[in-house]
Amino acid sequence: MRMTIENVFDVAGRAMSAQMVRLNTVATNLANMGAVSGTEEGAFRPIRPVFRSEYDSAVGQTGLATVTVDSIVPLDRAPERIHMPEHPDADADGYIFRASVNQEEEMVEMMDASRQYQTTLEAVSTLRTLMARTMSMGQ
Repeated sequence: MRMTIENVFDVAGRAMSAQMVRLNTVATNLANMGAVSGTEEGAFRPIRPVFRSEYDSAVGQTGLATVTVDSIVPLDRAPERIHMPEHPDADADGYIFRASVNQEEEMVEMMDASRQYQTTLEAVSTLRTLMARTMSMGQ
């Protein structure tokens, strides 16, 4: 089902919303970075949003398209297996499984999402200023 994109503000709002989801997944990953489990299946796996393009129903005339979050998926990374027999969650062989979250990768992801959000916000701000100036010219 195709949607109708009203204007550039709608496009920008959807793009900013998608970047907020991206920032929230980074926050979730960082919050669970040190999480451990007694089983490999129970260990936290880092997550990422999957984006999908949505085109205006009159894309041939308007050229408008935006992005939405289609889903949030776990990354295909095995948790880190650590021998720690004294840990209360250790399995029968003395191993625990720690989330395979890479802090540096998450920080890069966070900076990129933040910059894209800020760039979109600046574009909207500039457009509002130009619209206000245009309206005042006719007075």
